Amino acid sequence: MKLKSEIKSIMDEYKFSGPRGVLTLIICLFSSAYFLYTAYKGPFPSFIQRSMLLLVCTTVIFLSKPFLEKDNKLTFAIDLLLVAASLAGFIYTIIARDHLHIYAGMPFKSDYVFGIMCLFCVVEATRRKVGKALPIMVIVFVLYGIFGKYLPGLLQHRGMSLKAFVTALYMSEDGIFGQPATAAANFVMAFILFGAFLSISGAGQAFTDIAISGFGSMRGGPAKAAVVSSALMGMVSGSAVANVVTTGTFTIPLMKKSGYDPASAGAVEAVASTGGQIMPPVMGAAAFIMADTLGIPYWNVVKAAFVPAFLYYVALFFMVDFQAAKSKLLGIPRDQLPDIRKLFLTNGYLLLPIVSLVYFLGVVRISAQKSVFYTILVIIVISMFRKETRVTPRKFVKALIDGAMGGLEVGVVCGCAGIVIGIILRSGLGMSLTNILIQIAGGRLIVLMILTMITSIILGMGLPTSACYIIVAVLIAPAMIKLGVAPLAAHMFAFYYGCLSAITPPVALASYAGASLAGANQMTTGWKAVRFGLCGFIVPFMFVSGNELLLMGPLPGVILACATSIVGTYFLSVGLMGYQFTHVAWVFRVIYFICALLMILPGWATDLPGLAVGVVLSIINFGISRKQKTSAVAA
Repeated sequence: MKLKSEIKSIMDEYKFSGPRGVLTLIICLFSSAYFLYTAYKGPFPSFIQRSMLLLVCTTVIFLSKPFLEKDNKLTFAIDLLLVAASLAGFIYTIIARDHLHIYAGMPFKSDYVFGIMCLFCVVEATRRKVGKALPIMVIVFVLYGIFGKYLPGLLQHRGMSLKAFVTALYMSEDGIFGQPATAAANFVMAFILFGAFLSISGAGQAFTDIAISGFGSMRGGPAKAAVVSSALMGMVSGSAVANVVTTGTFTIPLMKKSGYDPASAGAVEAVASTGGQIMPPVMGAAAFIMADTLGIPYWNVVKAAFVPAFLYYVALFFMVDFQAAKSKLLGIPRDQLPDIRKLFLTNGYLLLPIVSLVYFLGVVRISAQKSVFYTILVIIVISMFRKETRVTPRKFVKALIDGAMGGLEVGVVCGCAGIVIGIILRSGLGMSLTNILIQIAGGRLIVLMILTMITSIILGMGLPTSACYIIVAVLIAPAMIKLGVAPLAAHMFAFYYGCLSAITPPVALASYAGASLAGANQMTTGWKAVRFGLCGFIVPFMFVSGNELLLMGPLPGVILACATSIVGTYFLSVGLMGYQFTHVAWVFRVIYFICALLMILPGWATDLPGLAVGVVLSIINFGISRKQKTSAVAA
């Protein structure tokens, strides 16, 4: 009886009701149990593992996102029909996997039927979960695949028959079962479960409390606490929006209380949370896809992302500090803040899972899946230290549900993006576009980088980060590599700007989430977020210019590159915010900006002049501020 009431209570909490809710609960629990098992034992053969991913994601979406807003009997019947189609299509794939391999290129009638069913279910589930942008793009590419033979010039190809279409997108590992789905099924789902377990242990609140206690009393303290807490939360959550609603619930009201206007408060939190997608050790889903695409261990991506992520947060910290000084925003009185020593004594152990994950990934060097499985066990064990953090059976079930629901978007987006990739590969568009982009750029890398940046941001406005990265990685990154950029740097470049689209209007999901919590205008918050994050837009140019920032190269060069980049980021922040000890004249701001650009370029020939001029300007500004203070005291 008690078990029945607990199940009903959990269903009520997640608003699962009726037969639809019961089915959703069962599939969610099965999904999480399955991916925990494969995290420990290793994935099943490719068609089984990827089919299971798409099966659970599509069915849960059809059950939890009704076809029509009015959930009546007709709507439920339509959704059940789609659930049945998804189950039939993907179970057939699992059962007939050997047949699909053997007869690839020669589909049977059953392959046509079940293949088209699976493709339709993936696209429809994507439409329901993330909106129309990606499905529309898929339809455009499908039309291109079918009718490309009628197009002129470089866009022309021989066209795809229905046989070629089904073979490429269903029977091979280039379509819905391609690399994106592989990464999602093998890695991402397990890491999402890790985030869910860490969340129910209370780690998110602990991160926020520690950040507020440590930085809340400084000038602009709540904004700095937002930066630090979002960085900590970003280490275990690769979702910008989830980061905003987790940490922003606490930091945004504090920022408003200390004098920040609502739009600025929402913007700071949005920018800080967006960095979570590039913050190791748990980055956005696209990072796992990147590792799989490049054929390198996930740990290599983690190492490469560390310095760029650090620079991103350092730049934002400088920006909010100068903004606070410029606007005379004070911190929270120390007597109103919790004691940081007590916080570490009571909740500091909740940081151990991060240390544990890094240890398993970087020291023991076991697989990413098994690393996260063992770290989940660590979370369960250390949660027992205190009653408040203990993972009870109820919390355990909630973590399983949260993990399954959190993976829905990633699963269907990867399947949908696989359709685009399959058509690009089979039509030869990728090679053609690479040559076209190099011609447009005139063989100049800087022009190609700017084109890549603009493309990533525009695509990211309508697409999830993972889909944006996948498309740019296939279409544009090869052109950068062809011009001499290291493959990891080229892919990280595309990934980075796909992440930044979360704060870039007109569609800026992280900014909109921050605006909602702050009670501010969405567009105003979006543009303020771009302003606070401007330094971050420069960072990818820095690590492409000098691969040392990706920890590639000899240690002395890495240390030098990191040091000059931090100084350059500081000068850039001064130039953008117009404050350093005192208000900075516009002429000095321009010079600071030039100094920063000089320090972005690798080598002493540019670093020394930039550093020398920047230091001289800093001394001048410090002197001006001293005179102003002396004059104010005398008056």
